[in-house]
Order: sequence, then C-alpha cells, then structure tokens
Amino acid sequence: MKLLEGLKRDGEGPDSEQSHFLHVSQSPSLGIGMDCSVTPLRHGGLSLVQTTDFFYPLVDDPYMMGKIACANVLSDLYAMGILECDNMLMLLGISTKLTEKERDVVIPLMIEGFRDAAQEANTTVNGGQTVLNPWITIGGVATAVCQQNEFIFPDNAVPGDVLVMTKPIGTQVAVNAYQWLDHPDKWNKIKPVVTPDDVRKAYQRAMNSMARLNRTAARLMHKYNAHAATDITGFGLLGHAKNLAKSQKADVSFIIHNIPVIAKMAAVSKASGNIFGLLQGHSAETSGGLLIALPREQAAAYCKDILQQEGYHAWIIGIVEKGDRVARIIDKPRCIEVPQKDTEGELW
Repeated sequence: MKLLEGLKRDGEGPDSEQSHFLHVSQSPSLGIGMDCSVTPLRHGGLSLVQTTDFFYPLVDDPYMMGKIACANVLSDLYAMGILECDNMLMLLGISTKLTEKERDVVIPLMIEGFRDAAQEANTTVNGGQTVLNPWITIGGVATAVCQQNEFIFPDNAVPGDVLVMTKPIGTQVAVNAYQWLDHPDKWNKIKPVVTPDDVRKAYQRAMNSMARLNRTAARLMHKYNAHAATDITGFGLLGHAKNLAKSQKADVSFIIHNIPVIAKMAAVSKASGNIFGLLQGHSAETSGGLLIALPREQAAAYCKDILQQEGYHAWIIGIVEKGDRVARIIDKPRCIEVPQKDTEGELW
C-alpha cells in the first residue's frame, strides 16, 4: 500500500479542497489503500464508488473460480455498506499454455461463474478486457453510483465498540493443504494432524466461503449502525485490521482476542511449521468476510440476525479501545473451530 501513496496529488489529504465530500476533516487518511475509491460527481449529492481486483486461480474448479473472483471484487463495495452495484467489468487473462481444447472448456466455465455471481448480486457484467497471458488471471471492476446515505465511511469506530467478523479465516491454508495431497514431502508434515478426507472437506468449505457474497453482512451494517468495516483479503486479518485502525478519526486501537478458523486448519498451519502465520493474522485470504466495528449493544443482535438470514455464523472477535490507531492480536488468541462439530453429510 505504501507504493500507492504515489498516486496522491500534492496537497491531497483530509484538509484538501476535495476532502469536503468525505466528511473526514479529522481523519488521518482515507482513500488510497482503502477498499474503494469515492469520487464526487458533478451532479449534486452523488458519488462514484469503484473498486478493482484480479488474481491467479487458486481452486481447480473453473466455474467456482469465476464465482470467487466476482465475489471478491464485490466485497469491497459491501465493506462500505453498499448493497447495489450498478455495473461490473470482467478482466480475464487467458493462458497461452492452454491447448485450444482446454481453453474452450475452462474459460467459458470461469465466465459463467463470474456472471452467475454477478446475477446473484443483482448486477450485470457489461464489458471488460481479455488478453493473452502466460498465466490465467481473473478479476474485475465494480462500480456504484450512490447517495451519501447508501454507504458507510470506514472511519467512525469509537472506544467501546466491538469487532465482528463474518467468515472464518484459513482459506489459504485449506487450498494449500489440498494441493499437498499430491506432494508427499509436504503432506508428510501435516498428515499426523489431519486426514485426506479432512483436507478435502476443508477445501470444499473454503470454496463455499470464498464464493459467498458479503451482501447480507453489508445490509445489516446499516440496520445495526456499523461505525467502520473492511473485508479480509490478501493482507490477512491483522493487515486489514491495521489498515482500518489507521483510518479512524478517533484515537482508537483494535484488540483481537478470538479468531474463527476453518476446522482443522489451525492444526495444519502449526504442523507445517507455521509458514502461514494463521493465528498471528498474517495468512492471506481471498474473498474473506467483513471485519466490522459495531456498537457493543448491537453486536450480538447483528450476529444473531445474519445467522437467521443466511444460516452462517458471525463472531465477536475483539474490542475497540482508546489508542493510537493500531491493531494487534493478543499473544494467545482463542481459536474458534468452524464448524465446531463435524456433521456427516453437511458442509458446515
């Protein structure tokens, strides 16, 4: 994110001429490095909110990869409480290493998955860019035109708030463990703590989680008066928590005590030599959940409501206290296995 600082114009910041629409006169920083760009339009009261992302495939199902890529792009809008995306573009890199037969099977499935996730989000894909590339890449652009009451700026956390997370982490660990089934040198390190069936189920859970939209979570942010939020993706839980804490107007810090993790993946991470840094919050996620600062008195109701509406849990994982805009995970956080009990025939 430090590299992106170079995009800022001289004099741009909380006291600049352009900052009035952001309502961040006391905020240390907002814009570069956050989930979305927000641009005031010439037409009064409207803002253009945009985000973009792309990455390499991380699962072996092309259709699910398309869904995950779309959900990942939309998640940045949802992190700002935006429920309606007005348009999406798809960015697609087609590998020159694919045979014609492989291309004609894999690429249409990826496009179909991306389109279906967009349809689930009540939006459409109306363009994009396709290039030939040494590697497959997929991503997109999400755009919304909003009135100011349609989005929640991520800078209003106050001491006494609590932190809620809407998906478990561990997707990177699950995807890697699944790949290690075909690499005996790596599998031998983790097989004392997990079975092949455990890994396959964790992989299915990871795909399911990554493909699930954060739209309901975003809708409930308005109902329960969320003060700030971000989505957990490539910088990991701690990286995104730090970025969110740094952007607050008030002098606050985030303290994380509990970490929901896809079942068995904490043990896999430890057995692998802690190369992922999972419980330290360093493990990269893809299309992760929202991390939300909520009023303490509203948080339990938020978690109950999302469970009733979606059938998926959310968790209170930490607190907001007076501080110097940093975030940390305590030395021995409580690891919450998700699900806590494995049920035959059920994914979660």
